[in-house]
Amino acid sequence: MFSPNHFLQKLNHQKNWRFIAIILIVATLAIACNNTKTTTTTSEIPTTLEPGTLVWARYRDSDTLDPHKSTSPLSRQIIDQIYDTLLAFDDQGKIQPNLAKEWSVNDNGKEYTFKLNENVKCHDGTTFDANAIKFTIDRAIDPETENYTKDSWGPIETVEVVDDLTVKVKMTEAFSPFPRFLADPYSSMICPSAIKTYNNKFGIDGVIGTGPFQFVEWTQGEQLVLKANPNYKNHGRPVENSGTPYIKKLVIKTMPEVESRLAALKSGEVHLIEPQITEVYNIKQDSNLKVYTAENTGQIVFFEFVTSRPPFNEKKARQAIAYGIDPKKATEEVFAGLAKPSECAIADVMFPNDEKLCSEFSIKPDQEEAKTLLSELGYSEDKPLEVTLLTWKGGNREKILENFQTQLEEVGIKANLETMDIGSLNARIKQENSQAEGNGVIDMMGWSWYDPDFLYTLWNSPSWMGGYHSDELDNLLVEMRTATNSNERQEKVLEVQKYLLDNAVMVPLYSPGWMWNYVSNSDVEGFKIGVFNRPQFNDVKLSTATDQKEAVKSPESSEKEEVEQPVNSEENLENKDAVSEKEAVEQEVNSEENLDKKDSVASPENE
Repeated sequence: MFSPNHFLQKLNHQKNWRFIAIILIVATLAIACNNTKTTTTTSEIPTTLEPGTLVWARYRDSDTLDPHKSTSPLSRQIIDQIYDTLLAFDDQGKIQPNLAKEWSVNDNGKEYTFKLNENVKCHDGTTFDANAIKFTIDRAIDPETENYTKDSWGPIETVEVVDDLTVKVKMTEAFSPFPRFLADPYSSMICPSAIKTYNNKFGIDGVIGTGPFQFVEWTQGEQLVLKANPNYKNHGRPVENSGTPYIKKLVIKTMPEVESRLAALKSGEVHLIEPQITEVYNIKQDSNLKVYTAENTGQIVFFEFVTSRPPFNEKKARQAIAYGIDPKKATEEVFAGLAKPSECAIADVMFPNDEKLCSEFSIKPDQEEAKTLLSELGYSEDKPLEVTLLTWKGGNREKILENFQTQLEEVGIKANLETMDIGSLNARIKQENSQAEGNGVIDMMGWSWYDPDFLYTLWNSPSWMGGYHSDELDNLLVEMRTATNSNERQEKVLEVQKYLLDNAVMVPLYSPGWMWNYVSNSDVEGFKIGVFNRPQFNDVKLSTATDQKEAVKSPESSEKEEVEQPVNSEENLENKDAVSEKEAVEQEVNSEENLDKKDSVASPENE
C-alpha cells in the first residue's frame, strides 16, 4: 500500500527537496483540475420550463407507482394523480360516486354491486370497463402479488362481471370498511394494458391509469414527469374543474436539503414544497409565499400501555395516567393551536363522530383522582410509580412528551423519556409486550387511516404487537366490522370507543398527529389539499411569469456530490429530515414492515 509519510521520509533522506516541490505542485494541480471536472455537468445548466409546467420539490422520492406495492405516503401522493378510484371522499370525508356512478350492498352485507360510468378511458386510449375492475381487484387480493394493503379489501370470495359496466363483489362475511377503502388511493383502479405493457416493471418503468395526470418519465432519485390527461373527466374528486387539469405538466423533483427546497421556491425555480414545521411561522411572514395546512387528515395520537405485567395490567394504573394528564394544556403550550386535544379514539373525518358523546365517558384531567388511584395501588410520595414513556422522533413529539412528563410528576409519577425512530419504537413495543417483568411502559403512538377499522387492527386479539386484548372487546370489534347498516355501525363504533376509554386501554391525546404543510409561491392559484392529506392539482393555474422561469437544478449536480452521498447517507436518514414532519411520516409508514405488511399506518407512514 502506498504511504505518503514513508514516501516523504525517503525523499528527505535523499535530500531531494526540489523533487518534493515538483511532486506537490503537480499533485495540487491534478487535484484542482479533477475538482473542476467533477463539479461541472450538464445537469447544472438550467433549462427553460415549458409553459404550464408546475415543479413540486419533495424531500424524498416515491418507492413505486404500483398501488399494490407501496404504503409510502410519498408514493400515495403520486398514485392519487395517476389513477382514479371507484368511490371518492368529499371535503368532509364522506364517500360519494367516482368511477362507479352508483353502488349498493345486499341485506346480509356480503355482496356489493357497482355500476360504472360510461366512456371512461385509460391513458393509452383503451376502455376502462367492468373487466378492468375485476382485473384490479383480483390482482390486489392474489397472494402472489404480495399486496401490502390486501387485508383492506376484506374477505373477498369472488368478483363477477355482470356486463360491461356492472361488477358484483362477493364476500365470505360482511365487511363494512370496504366502501371507504374504495375511496383511498391504495384501491386505485389499474388498466389491464399496463401490466401487459410493463410486466414486472409496472410501477417503475411506467404506469397506465385513468387519473388526471399520466406518466411521462421517471429518473428515480431525481425527478418524475407527469402530463395532463387530455381525455380526463372528473366524476367524484372534490375539485371545481370537471375536465383536463389546467397545468400541462407536473414535475416532481427530489431535493433532500430543506434549505435548498426553500431557496428554490423563493427564487421561482420550483412552485411547491413541503417545509419543516419549525419554518412555517417565518414563511407565513413572507407575502410572496402561500402556506397550506392539511386538515381532516385522519390522524390521532394516543397513549397505549404494556399490559403483560404490572402496573398497567391493572385498570386503575392506566386510569391514573389518564387522570394525571391534560392534553388541552399540553397542545396549547407545544403546538399553539396547530393540533387539538382529542376525547374520541378516532379522528372526526374517519367516520361520523360525536365529541360530546365521547366526552360523556372519556376520562377528564383530575390530579386528585390520579393520586387517589395511585394510593390504592400502593404508591406514595415516598414510593412513586416509575414508568418509561416512549415515542418516535420528530414533529415536536419530544417537547409534548416532556410536557406530559411534568404533568405526571405533579401527581407522583416519575416518567423516564425515550425517543427513537419509528421502526425501533415498534420493535421495542413488541419486545416489552412479550416480557412479564420490568418497569411499567407507556408509548405515545399515532395512527392515520380512513376508517375506524384501524381499531380492529390495534386491539383485536392477539392485537397489535401483542398488547391489550379481551374477549369482550374482540366481540365488539367484530360487530363493528360486520355492521354494514350505517346507523348500526355508528352505534358499534361508539360502543368500541366507550370500552377503550372506560378501561383506559387507549388514551386519546391530540389530532392531527403530525402536521402536513405545503408552501407555494404567489404564482400558484387553485391548489388545495383534500381530506386524508391528498394534494389536488386539478384546479391549479400558473401566472404567465411563472411559465417563463428557469427549471430547478438537478439535486445530484456533480460527480463530487455522487461520491459524497454514500458517505452521508446514513447520517441523512437519521438526521436530515428526520426532524421534520415529512420525515416522521415517511418513517411511520415504513413501520408497516413491523406489522407484517399490514395496511394501517402505525406511527406510523404507524404513511
